[in-house]
Amino acid sequence: MRRRLVYPHLGIGLLALGVVTSAALGCSGEGLTPPPTGSSVAMTANPPPPISGGTLLVTADGRTAVAGDPDRHGIWLVDLEREAVNFLPVGELEEPGRVVEGALGRAHVALRRGGAVLTLDLESRSIVDRRDVCVAPSGMAYDAASDTLHVACMGGELIAMPAAGGAATRKLRLDRDLRDVVVDGDRLLVTMFRSAETLVVDASGEVLERRQLPAFVSNGGSGLTYVPSVAWRMASVPGGGALVVHQRAQSSPVVVNPGQFYYGNPDCDGNIVHTTVSLLGSAQEAGDEKLAAAAPAIPMVGLPVDVAVSRSGEAIAVVGAGNDRLVITTRSTIVDDSGWGSCMPGTLDEPMPGQPVAVAFKGEGEELLVQLREPAGLVFWRGGNQRTLSFPGASVRDTGHEMFHRPPATFAAMSCASCHPQGHEDGHTWNFDPIGLRRTQALGGGILQTAPLHWDGDMEDLEHLMGEVLVGRMAGNTPSMRQERLMARFLDSIPAFPASPPEDPGAVLRGEALFKSEAVGCASCHSGSMLTNNRNESVGRDETLQVPTLIGLSGRAPFMHDGCAATLHDRFDPACGGSQHGDVSRLTQDELDDLVVYLESL
Repeated sequence: MRRRLVYPHLGIGLLALGVVTSAALGCSGEGLTPPPTGSSVAMTANPPPPISGGTLLVTADGRTAVAGDPDRHGIWLVDLEREAVNFLPVGELEEPGRVVEGALGRAHVALRRGGAVLTLDLESRSIVDRRDVCVAPSGMAYDAASDTLHVACMGGELIAMPAAGGAATRKLRLDRDLRDVVVDGDRLLVTMFRSAETLVVDASGEVLERRQLPAFVSNGGSGLTYVPSVAWRMASVPGGGALVVHQRAQSSPVVVNPGQFYYGNPDCDGNIVHTTVSLLGSAQEAGDEKLAAAAPAIPMVGLPVDVAVSRSGEAIAVVGAGNDRLVITTRSTIVDDSGWGSCMPGTLDEPMPGQPVAVAFKGEGEELLVQLREPAGLVFWRGGNQRTLSFPGASVRDTGHEMFHRPPATFAAMSCASCHPQGHEDGHTWNFDPIGLRRTQALGGGILQTAPLHWDGDMEDLEHLMGEVLVGRMAGNTPSMRQERLMARFLDSIPAFPASPPEDPGAVLRGEALFKSEAVGCASCHSGSMLTNNRNESVGRDETLQVPTLIGLSGRAPFMHDGCAATLHDRFDPACGGSQHGDVSRLTQDELDDLVVYLESL
């Protein structure tokens, strides 16, 4: 009899999860080295947050490193000449993220969940200012010409504030899911996290254009097509423009072969999600010069959470947090598209002595610093030689966190987090043959309470999921009961996408009344604390599908199981949602706007 695990601390039976990840097609799995978790287990007092990366700054004079550490709830300050280490604590749930250097010997740190920007004095090694900025600041840039900080927020705000202190001078509302911002002359380049799209914003705050990175068609023999997704990090390039390290997801049909590793393919490293780097021309450029040709995959790099560019603009470094890799390539390699196959040529790939989450060049040369998450420290790398400066403190190794971020098989680079970055999802709609279109589902905000999951409701509990996906499709080892318990604990800790406060609170109240009205009928299926009845329902598409939770809905575009709605307004188009998802045919445009505002507040 199959066991069903019940965990009192969760208050529910152990439930299911819709994870899309990979293993290489055609591998038997025999003789594989166990994944990093092996059969051992480790547990922190509270699960560490999902990896975001990009938390390291090396100052322009090469004397100081500043490293945010969301796992240990603080900021490391390192005197690189004496190799002396100081630690500045912050709140337990604040998650120090992006770090930029300002004027007057100061650095600025965004608190991803703390909703604030800290200012550090590098001489006294202290926090001298804290300013609330938005619910979830994700990216930050310093404009020396105006002594201004530009902060991009997950909720869609783009905020300008004086670096020297004081209130914001400008607040724009752009699309949700903003990631990074780069100052490029008198314009800003702003990336979208999941779509890897770039917005060009002028000095007046107008969005001049939206740049889509090109799709990639493999010429390595398969002819498969991949589309850009998950822009982990954008970095400025000397002379203008920027580089983006991002994933690409297979858009060609994925042939379903139950019991086999059909999340793999014959291209490059055999993953349906791969890593690459794209070059963005300056915001001042026009036409085809704005984007370089789509570069092939960088092989066997899982979770490319950071990229750095040397001061010459030629050397480029990428770290893979999924499988502890440092990869070095060149700008010339990226822009030269002649004679390539599906894998990028001419890359230097070196293993790291821990899990890398950030990388930066030091000084004018090619020396690199790599920040390690676990064990905490800095790796000094030059010309293939490396040494490690370890940071003091306890380990943050946690088996649930590892199982989510590490590839379950050593021959593949993908993990759960490849399609569920930062514990959410990649915004990609997969074409499963013969199942059809299925959009990656979000995990944050209590997903374990909404089982069974997957759009088809075919995963009844976590044990079922592990056997079907982790072991059957990903060639991982069968997890122990305690490993399953810790995986559930980690998943239960992932927060929902942070909804920004609405500009009109009254619209939220009016929209909630419409949502709960019998005439519209949304609450007949989207009910309870998780706003789902946990059942499959008919949606007028000749199939019944699981009712998803609406918690954290504002950050989940495109919407619906097939991604037919680019916005929540589009979801109410009869061609996409239809009356079986709530009848809005008698609502005025103002009422429909109020309903959307309510949904975006969840």
